[in-house]
Amino acid sequence: MIVESLSEKTDAAGPERSAYRASFPPLLPKMKFIRHLGFLIVTVLCSSQLPAQTEAGKTQASIVTPAHSWEFNLIVSGFLVPEGQSYASPTFMADHDTLHLEARYNDEALRTGSLWVGYNLSVGKKVVLDATPMVGGLIGDVNGIAPGLEFTVTYKKVELYSQNEYVFDTATKSGNFFYTWTQLTYSPLEWFKIGYVMQRTRAYQTPLDIQRGLLVGFSHKKVNFTTNVFNVGQAVPTVVLALGYSF
Repeated sequence: MIVESLSEKTDAAGPERSAYRASFPPLLPKMKFIRHLGFLIVTVLCSSQLPAQTEAGKTQASIVTPAHSWEFNLIVSGFLVPEGQSYASPTFMADHDTLHLEARYNDEALRTGSLWVGYNLSVGKKVVLDATPMVGGLIGDVNGIAPGLEFTVTYKKVELYSQNEYVFDTATKSGNFFYTWTQLTYSPLEWFKIGYVMQRTRAYQTPLDIQRGLLVGFSHKKVNFTTNVFNVGQAVPTVVLALGYSF
């Protein structure tokens, strides 16, 4: 009897509960709508962050310092020596950051080659000093070792360049010798320079221990050409023609 009464109450309440639920809109469609709306908002926010992240990545990549590459320079100088043996003297240089490598032939002496290794230094802003202390070895008609120094001082359109070395001849002490090539130039135009030059060498003989002269040079892109004329008014002039190529 008790079960039957409970059953009757439940059945009686059933229609009222159904009617009450029916008075509200279905919840399931609303939940689906809210879920889709939330997904759409998240998608828009994420997509708006991607360009910023991409630009940040590009900016970070752009400030990464590129690796230093090699720089090469080949110079062939022709020495037109009066009453003597004219000859060509090639010089090849390779630079990688602070490392400097150099090879010369017919520079310190005829039929003599030299190999060099040095360290590149640079200081200054308005007045810039580039210096390369080096050490080299000579093989050929002259054999020996040589400490050397190349430096350039630049101020606006004025440049002082000097190549110096002291050769210790391993065969005889009398063969020890100080070599220098020093020039002071002015460049009124980017592609044109004029200047004063001096050298001391044993590669060929002249009446003068230190030779002095004038130079004029031209450049175009990676190629440069310089004419040096020594001993004008002091002895029969010696002409040195230099052709350079950088790559």
